[in-house]
Amino acid sequence: MMRKAVCPGSFDPITNGHLDIIERASQLYDELIVAVLVNPEKAGKFDVDTRMAMIRESTSHLSGVTVDSFHGLLVHYCRDHGVEVIVKGLRAISDFEYEVQMAQMNRGLSGIETVFMPTGPEHGHLSSSLIKAVAHFGGNVAHLVPPPVLQRLHPREED
Repeated sequence: MMRKAVCPGSFDPITNGHLDIIERASQLYDELIVAVLVNPEKAGKFDVDTRMAMIRESTSHLSGVTVDSFHGLLVHYCRDHGVEVIVKGLRAISDFEYEVQMAQMNRGLSGIETVFMPTGPEHGHLSSSLIKAVAHFGGNVAHLVPPPVLQRLHPREED
């Protein structure tokens, strides 16, 4: 039996912390879908197609990983795509407090289980928002994001 999971998020942009969770989850499931949430009420730095491209480029070395987008309820996406497990990364206890409520709601709505994975300690401080702020002010984020993200955060200026 194929074990299929989804790793959802906004990924604006994908960080090395996200990549850590995706790489580890891809070893546990036959198929892992990285699903980018489309939220028209939230303006991100990168549009959904760009976020998906950065994720595809950053995960191209992983077998069984696909990238998709969704809007609405995650449990509806899971039902429509035959996904049986949601994988969520946790950085700190504050993440757990919110995510456990979401997991309980998702289980109550659909019966789908959520698996929590702690991010590696070297990535526990990372957030997409923080990385965007640091990059905006010229800080070095090369060690915090995959190369496809870095290229888009700091595009080479034309002469």
